[in-house]
Order: sequence, then C-alpha cells, then structure tokens
Amino acid sequence: MLVNKFHTLILIAMNSIKMYTSAYCPYCSNAEKLLSKKGIKYIEKIRVDEDSVILEEMIERTGRRTVPQIYIGDYHIGGFEDLRALDLEGKLDSLLGIS
Repeated sequence: MLVNKFHTLILIAMNSIKMYTSAYCPYCSNAEKLLSKKGIKYIEKIRVDEDSVILEEMIERTGRRTVPQIYIGDYHIGGFEDLRALDLEGKLDSLLGIS
C-alpha cells in the first residue's frame, strides 16, 4: 500500500503542470481548456504581468517572451500551439501520464 502511494506521489510530481500566464491571455485560456479536457484539475499559474522579476525569470528559463509557457514536470512544452500540436500528434497523453 505504501509503495502504491509513493508511486502516485512521484507521478504527480513528475506531471505537475506550471504555466506562465497573464491577466488577459486567450491562448492561456485555450491551454487550460485543453488540459481540463484531459482531466487535469490543477495548474500552477505564474503571473508574469504582476512582477517583472518573474517575467525575466520566464524569459531566461524558456528563451521566449510570450505567454503561455507551459511545463509538465521539468519538461518545457512551449506555448498553446506547441501543447495542441503534441495533442494532435498523440503525444500529450503520455506526457500527462494518462495513456
């Protein structure tokens, strides 16, 4: 029983989703909708429009200036179009651990 619980916690940590976002961002909303359809209930949202230090962190970490920037675990997906492309290619489910 303890092993199963530990395995579940590791999967959650590996597949945790972080999204750099801003107050008005249609692509962020689209990413949330897609992930929600996949059964994702929680996304850690990091607002870049409220703190320039966080914006600079995002740019340094991703090499991009636009939102959303999405991470599944430590893997940088990119923006909404990248997320959608992974879904259309049939690769998103395995990254989310739901295949």
